[in-house]
Amino acid sequence: MRKLLFVAALIGLFSCKSENNKNTMDTVAQSYVKLVLEVGKYDQWYVDAYYGPKEWRTDDKEELLPYAKLKGEQEQLVKMLDALDVSKEEEIVKLRYKYLITQLKAVGARLDILNGKQLTFDQESEQVYDAVAPHYGEEHFMAIRAELEKELPGDGDLTDRLEEFKKQFIIPTDKLDTVFQAAINEARSRTLKYIKLPENESFTVEYVKDQVWGAYNWYKGNSYSLIQVNTDVPMEISRAIDLACHEGYPGHHVYNALLENKLYKERGWVEYCAYPLYSPQSFIAEGTANYGINVCFPPAERLKFEKEVLFPLAGINPELADKYYHILELSHELSYSRNEAARKFFDGECSEDEAVEWLAKYSLRSVEGTRKSFAFIKANKSYIINYNYGQDMVKKYMQQMDAENCAPEKTWAVFEELLSQPQVGSNLVR
Repeated sequence: MRKLLFVAALIGLFSCKSENNKNTMDTVAQSYVKLVLEVGKYDQWYVDAYYGPKEWRTDDKEELLPYAKLKGEQEQLVKMLDALDVSKEEEIVKLRYKYLITQLKAVGARLDILNGKQLTFDQESEQVYDAVAPHYGEEHFMAIRAELEKELPGDGDLTDRLEEFKKQFIIPTDKLDTVFQAAINEARSRTLKYIKLPENESFTVEYVKDQVWGAYNWYKGNSYSLIQVNTDVPMEISRAIDLACHEGYPGHHVYNALLENKLYKERGWVEYCAYPLYSPQSFIAEGTANYGINVCFPPAERLKFEKEVLFPLAGINPELADKYYHILELSHELSYSRNEAARKFFDGECSEDEAVEWLAKYSLRSVEGTRKSFAFIKANKSYIINYNYGQDMVKKYMQQMDAENCAPEKTWAVFEELLSQPQVGSNLVR
């Protein structure tokens, strides 16, 4: 009898502790959202999406950033979470806890930056995005250039030859919408075959100019997105599927819709009604959006769809598709040259002109085109690691879960679970 009473007491104690953990996390979550909205008053791009209570979002702000006040609130919320013991909680609660405390620490780092604190490229990425991208020397990029030299033989600079080759694959302006709509409709159809989304989910596509990004998903809540595509730079045919998946299905639109419905609405986790752009959440968001392209369109299936549908719609010769995608595959690792150029520039190792010239050489783009793309880097600093390193970490996660290059049902199931759970970068590699 005494054993039974002791066991009952232990169960009651555990239940009480678990309920206390939940109450504390719920309290912290509300304060976290309000803190994010407050920081957003002093950083216009900080709040990427918000669909929580309207009364939490106000327009009034002080003339100067109230750093000490906001930093004090952030530190207090971190202390509240630090005091919790979640070791015996179910896995998704542990993930929630890790997400909340990591996001809050990133809020503190962003406040420090807004208050003038100088961080190196890697310090910022670690504190804001919970990840540090690997370093690559020039020999890495030279090796890739050497491979491309073999594929594109001829006279003159390799960059000029590559750009001349790619001109064959630019979508004519008058066919851009037709091609993009075909890509996004196919991506949506493929995604809905494996992921159940709310019946009211929808999106609108707009074509814009004068932006530092190529495309953007503005998630509005209630499973609705505004997808904007920047037409300043001619769009190659490969970008149709890339953007359709990255911004739409199964990328940002699906990611945000799943978080809103599964975590915010179903579980009542209010931290998911706000998305601070400069935070660990973006490492997952951008990484899954890029990796999701191959989930939705495995290489062989993508090439078939491109040849049969998109190339003809764009008026581009389908017989060129194999060579084109082989060149793109070889060029993928060159994306890390952006990280290296940014790291050199922000860490004071070179001037902007030197960084642009270095990046132009190793990204195989014209200096003029590189200078335009460098505007995004200057505006967002270490955010750029979320695209390439984020994608590679998601790939490793899928491999660890034995969910890459296997039956599509398993690949999609693991990918959906990743999209709809509280996750941060340091969780991806175990």
